[in-house]
Amino acid sequence: MTRRELLYFAAAASALKANPPKTEIGIASTSYMTVWRPRDSIEFLEHCHAIGASGIQSNLSSTDPAYLNRLRAKAEEYGMYIEVMVPLPKSGDTSAFEHALAAAKSVNAVAMRTGALSGRRYETFKSLSQWNEFKSQSLAAIEAALPLVEKNRIPLGIENHKDWTIAEAAALMKKYSSEYLGMTLDFGNNIALLDDPMAVLELAPYAVVTHLKDMAVEPYEQGFLLSEVPLGAGILDLHKIVAAVRAARPHTRMTLEMITRDPLQVPCLTENYWITFPDRNGVFLARTMSMVRQNAKGRLPRMPATKDAQLRREEENVLASLFWARNQLSA
Repeated sequence: MTRRELLYFAAAASALKANPPKTEIGIASTSYMTVWRPRDSIEFLEHCHAIGASGIQSNLSSTDPAYLNRLRAKAEEYGMYIEVMVPLPKSGDTSAFEHALAAAKSVNAVAMRTGALSGRRYETFKSLSQWNEFKSQSLAAIEAALPLVEKNRIPLGIENHKDWTIAEAAALMKKYSSEYLGMTLDFGNNIALLDDPMAVLELAPYAVVTHLKDMAVEPYEQGFLLSEVPLGAGILDLHKIVAAVRAARPHTRMTLEMITRDPLQVPCLTENYWITFPDRNGVFLARTMSMVRQNAKGRLPRMPATKDAQLRREEENVLASLFWARNQLSA
């Protein structure tokens, strides 16, 4: 991102902070995962309300009934929605998932976000057999969760968290076709798996939760660097993606995930990167590296040195994204 663009988005953030009108966009707590790292759900809700967000997506910091009642009452007072982050069942034990589901219901959550993998496919697995074992365990966890979400009638979105390719995620959704099972559709993650940036449109019909974001790229010697950037500053056609989700799933909320951090390395020019991609070929690599060269705008932003500056940058990026969304994504 150029210095001129950085200055523009900092100015936009300041304008919105000075006059925070209500937007149609919620905020995921992972937007603050680098520096602030909010620990209390009510505090996070109040902060998001103060800057004009329409809802939150977050873990619940407490499942004490009195706390959950306060959180629900505060959200209702502000007219905000809540999406709850929950774990998938582990090794056939659904108790933690059921506890999280009950807590989500008690705060009147509109949906739940989950993920099969907390890391990145090309960094986590060192062999194809490890990846295949992960897939088997993930399918078992989904099958255990499905009847519970259907019984409780609350949508569960599985994130495309740099684990499933677009084709794999679409096949997963078709296999477990259900009104209450879908995707937490992250708009940018699959670039790291060499999917075309706009291939995410294929998953729009399954989006019950979203991670609205924009992405930027930069070449490096082992592949390319990938960064979240303020909405409107990156390479994604956000109008087209949002329109596709709204057309397919009118009740799905747009929830911002603007992660401020140093660029992520995607080492797709190394042999190890390809271990878990036996069905991918050079077409994916050539297409992606061509896209990177065409869209690189110089050096991607890095985190400033001091914590105060990091906190400021993190908040500016969220505010700038809300500013853009307010003006560009209004229904």
